[in-house]
Amino acid sequence: MKYIKLTTAQALVRFLDNQYVSFDGHEEKFIEGVFTIFGHGNVLGIGQALEENPGDLKVHQGRNEQGMALAATAFAKQKNRKKIYACTTSVGPGAANMLTAAGTATANNIPVLLLPGDTFATRQPDPVLQQVEHTNNLSVTTNDAFKAVTKYWDRVTRPEQLMSAMINAMRVLTDIGNTGAVCVAMPQDVQGEVYEFPESFLAKRVHVIDRRIGTPTEFKNAVELIKRKKKPIIICGGGVRYSEAGEEMKKFAAEFNIPIGETQAGKSSIENDFELNMGGIGVTGNLAANMLAAEADLVIGIGTRFTDFTSGSKALFQNENVEFLTINASDFHAEKMDAVKIVGDAKVCLEELNKQLREEGYKSAYGSEPERAKADWASELSRLHGIKFTKTGFKAEVPDQIEEALNEIYDLYGGALTQTEVLGVINDFLKKDYVVVGSSGSLPGDLQRMWETNEKYSYHMEYGYSCMGYEINGALGVKMAEPSKEVYAMVGDGSYLMLHSELVTSIQENKKINVLLFDNCGFGCINNLQMGNGMGSFETEFRNRGSKKLIPVDYAKAASGYGVKTYSVKTLDELRAALEDAKKQEISTLIDIKVLPKTMTNGYESWWHVGVAGVSEKDSIKTAFEEKEDGLKKARKY
Repeated sequence: MKYIKLTTAQALVRFLDNQYVSFDGHEEKFIEGVFTIFGHGNVLGIGQALEENPGDLKVHQGRNEQGMALAATAFAKQKNRKKIYACTTSVGPGAANMLTAAGTATANNIPVLLLPGDTFATRQPDPVLQQVEHTNNLSVTTNDAFKAVTKYWDRVTRPEQLMSAMINAMRVLTDIGNTGAVCVAMPQDVQGEVYEFPESFLAKRVHVIDRRIGTPTEFKNAVELIKRKKKPIIICGGGVRYSEAGEEMKKFAAEFNIPIGETQAGKSSIENDFELNMGGIGVTGNLAANMLAAEADLVIGIGTRFTDFTSGSKALFQNENVEFLTINASDFHAEKMDAVKIVGDAKVCLEELNKQLREEGYKSAYGSEPERAKADWASELSRLHGIKFTKTGFKAEVPDQIEEALNEIYDLYGGALTQTEVLGVINDFLKKDYVVVGSSGSLPGDLQRMWETNEKYSYHMEYGYSCMGYEINGALGVKMAEPSKEVYAMVGDGSYLMLHSELVTSIQENKKINVLLFDNCGFGCINNLQMGNGMGSFETEFRNRGSKKLIPVDYAKAASGYGVKTYSVKTLDELRAALEDAKKQEISTLIDIKVLPKTMTNGYESWWHVGVAGVSEKDSIKTAFEEKEDGLKKARKY
């Protein structure tokens, strides 16, 4: 065996540069590059190694550790988990800033490699700058916090430990059934230590991602279950996207006449105009999918985790004889809802299930119900696009308190738009070669219900963690993954203020993104939640502490200081003109859209289980609690 003398950090960089994946016979580099913000815990170790010999790894300078790690997460998601970025930071605050991004990646089963610097393994200079000391355990550092939000965690306290740590890191990063964030903490002294590493460890390594198929028994059980059912419904989850199984799911649905509802992660795996695609399902779903789901006697979950938003907190499926079938690469997720399960890749499992069901001559008992449901939703969607506000009358029945808020913002900006009409114009404008990115607030609900696309993988929603601040940073990651497409970050003012740091990085890297900023002067989604459950408007609007007046913010003016091309919009004509001009730009753009609160979508036969106070002096809270208890009676208890 041959050896080469390197520092631990140099060996790490060489290892990262030689990782490949093979999927369906196609081989490509797995790690595209490294996002960095250098500090004293990594600049002289990993930083030195990247400066001296990065190989083919691309190195990017981030602005905020959370922001760059969210960009890395979005990149991996848009690449269907077949290519990733690594992220390296200093110790202390730099490392801690990545915790939110780690949770975001893990909740969504998206691979991202985090390489935070750490305190000294020798402890000789302890306590070092930025070290948090634990008097009961001197081995604990900031990086131990990653254990709660990663799928694999390790700390390299000796150079020779790098080999087992990184091989196991790659095992998890390429495990389609159990991937997520991986954290390998790198003590700063160990990064510079010298060791003779085997050349075999540093050589090209190909990780084969197999399409695993379920067992004969699993298919037998699934076929027997389906044969007993008359009105099944399919839930298209993120696993359909990552398996690239959209065409197989359409063939399956068409063969047996089974309607489909989409989750946030599964949306755009198939075309919106496919006749059996009912659109979004669940709490943020539409009327078509939710009505069919309520009556279904079988729910076939494909690549879905059955989150509370997808299942309506387990109350969406109201047929007393409903049963569940799952196809999932993860045995853990396949077990949910006490389902009959097939553990394997969505594409090959659907192909085999299709074959066996065809031999049985199965057909669902649906007649024209899916067609009627789809047509009814199209009418409702047209109504939503047409909702407008004027001072002389809002085309909706709203309480006096809400009408006051609408008038207040309208007067504040000298005009404003409804959120649903804005989304209609944007959706009509974007036809092809684009990706919309979202994550938090009311926009994910409106988008899952209202957004229509026939462009594959053009809908990029992070909703497993619903991370505020993902949108703009994620848009950068998507642009890096899809450089030929226009990328649009759909973001509310509250989330924009949380984190938009990589907007500057987009300028630096010449990666144009478009920010569509919906300004309604507050955390509008949570304001809806509290007021819809008996509370008043409490600390969710952006108001001056003394005057109680709303705080006007010129986001276009602020972003222009970064070098971004900006627009201010208060009318639909201004919006259309801004969209047209923004598409012609070569630098990142921001369209500051003034929208009215309470003009988003809501409801559509779904229920969300949230904690409501069981004791209150307010009658409205008591009513909300009773409604919550009534909803719970309809929900499955496991």
